[in-house]
Amino acid sequence: MEGPWHGYTVDDLFDLPDLPPHTELIDGSLVFPKPQNVFHSVALFHLTDGLFRTVPDEVRVRQRMTVALGPFNAPEPDVIVVHAEAAGSLWQDRYHAADVVLAVEVVSPDSEERDRDTKPLKYAAAGIPHFWLVEMAEEKDRPAVHTYELDPVTKSYTNTGIHHERLKLTVPFTIDIDLTAIDHM
Repeated sequence: MEGPWHGYTVDDLFDLPDLPPHTELIDGSLVFPKPQNVFHSVALFHLTDGLFRTVPDEVRVRQRMTVALGPFNAPEPDVIVVHAEAAGSLWQDRYHAADVVLAVEVVSPDSEERDRDTKPLKYAAAGIPHFWLVEMAEEKDRPAVHTYELDPVTKSYTNTGIHHERLKLTVPFTIDIDLTAIDHM
């Protein structure tokens, strides 16, 4: 689909008819989703379930929701954690960067470069305080969760850990997820 010369906007993303579900907007270009593999599906379910069970009342967990980062960028992280007051109604179709406490991307073969390079830079520039990148670890095909925190001076992420067996954190909230449980899914 050929777009306007200046690129598509966030408004276009929501106004264009017949876009496939989960279409993203990156630098004014529409990015169409591809089918996901089993690892992506299971890791996404496991992390979302773990977050739902452990996050405090001040935040809400959302899966595959668009986040407007600016006029030409509206990615759809696999999971986001938003401030409770931003949760809105069940008809809400997007969040803004200021609403998001944590963005999570589960790496897929078709989105590897976007998930590792493009999206983290955009999330950081937009001021999202925490980012997790989930990849399949070589050993036993379990997830490895790379956790990052925003440095407010440089507006870039600093790695705070790589978690293989257990995701146990106190920032941005207390969480404890057994990553080996994916073996039973």
